[in-house]
Amino acid sequence: MSKFLKAVALGVVTSGPALAQDDAGRMGLGREALPEEIAAWDVKIMPDGRGLPEGSGDVMTGEEKYLEHCAACHGDFAEGLGNWPKLAGGEDTLDRRDPVKTVGSYWPHLSTVWDYVHRSMPFGQAQILTPDETYAITAYILYSNYLVEDDFVLSRDNFLDVAMPNADGFIVDDREETEYPEFSGEPCMENCKDSVEITMHASVLDVTPDDPDDGDGDEESVQENSEDPPADNAPVEDASAEQATEAAAGVETADAAAGDGDAQAAATEPDPELVAAGENVFKKCKACHQVGEGAKNRVGPMLNGVVDRQVGAVDDYKYSTAMQEAAEGGMVWDDEALHGYLADPKGFLPKNKMAFAGLKKTEDIDAVIAYLRAHP
Repeated sequence: MSKFLKAVALGVVTSGPALAQDDAGRMGLGREALPEEIAAWDVKIMPDGRGLPEGSGDVMTGEEKYLEHCAACHGDFAEGLGNWPKLAGGEDTLDRRDPVKTVGSYWPHLSTVWDYVHRSMPFGQAQILTPDETYAITAYILYSNYLVEDDFVLSRDNFLDVAMPNADGFIVDDREETEYPEFSGEPCMENCKDSVEITMHASVLDVTPDDPDDGDGDEESVQENSEDPPADNAPVEDASAEQATEAAAGVETADAAAGDGDAQAAATEPDPELVAAGENVFKKCKACHQVGEGAKNRVGPMLNGVVDRQVGAVDDYKYSTAMQEAAEGGMVWDDEALHGYLADPKGFLPKNKMAFAGLKKTEDIDAVIAYLRAHP
C-alpha cells in the first residue's frame, strides 16, 4: 500500500469516532458552520431591517445612478421600456383584471427592493453597487412612486419609516392552524347529522309551466289593443305639430343670432386633430405630469392652464431653484418659451430638475402645446 493510501486510511480511522460524537444522529459528514461563516452566507435583508448595512443615499444621487445603471431597461422615470417591468405607477389597479404591479402599487416591503437591487442588479453586472448607491437608487424608486420628496435621504436609521402603500395587502398563511385540523380527521360517512327537518317542498321544475289560458283567452285582449285610438287624440297630434313648427322657427332664429359668435369661437379653438395628436405625444410626459379634470401634482406640477401662465405658479408644488428664479424674473409660458423648454429642458433652463431630454420634432411640440391649450 502506498504512503498516501496509508495516510488516508489512518485519517479515516482516527477521525471517525470524533465525527460520530460531534454529529450524533446525523450522516457523519462535515461539521457545524462557524458563526462567521453563517454571517458571510446570510446576506438577505429582512422586512424588519435586519441585515441592512451602514450607509445612506439621497434621491438626486439615486437619479444619477438609476439613469446610469437602470434606465436602459426600466425607463428614465421607472415607467418600464418594452417588456421590461415597470417600477413605478399602477396606483389603484390591483382590483382590475390586469393590475399593474410595481414597487409603489404592489410590493409590501421596502427591504425587498433594497435586497434585490443590491444582489441582482444591474442586469448582467450584478453586485457592482455599493450600499450607498443601493440606498440612493432605492430612494429614487420611492420618489418615482411619489412616496418621498426630492430631498429625501434613505438610510438604515429611517428605513422602516417609509410606509409602503400595499403593506397590509397580504395575509399570513394560517391554513395550518385554521384549516388543516378541519380536514385531517376521519371523515363521517353515515348518520352525520342528528336530525333532518323538512322546511319546505320544492316545486316541479323539470317541465315547462302550463299556460293557464292555453292560448284561448288572448284573442279578445289582442283585438282590444289593436283597435284604432280614439278620435280625441287627433287634436293633441295637431297641437303637437303646431308646437314643433314654432320650436323649429325659434331654433332657426337663435342659430342666426349666434352664427357670428360661433364663427369667432371656432377661429380661436385649437384644431381637434392637432389636439388629438398632442394627447398622443403627451404620453411621454404622463409619468411626471397630469392634465385635465382632477389633475394633481406628481413628480412634476399639474399642467392645467399652463399656456400663457407665469412660470412656477402652481400651488403646493416644490419647484427647483432655477424655476423659482425664472418666476421671479417674470418669465411666462408663452408659445416661444414652451417651444424652447420642450425642445431642450436643460439647455433652455439650466439646473431645473426635469430629467426629460426633450421633444425632437417641432410638430410634436406644436401638438403638445395645442393639447395643453385645450385644458385651460
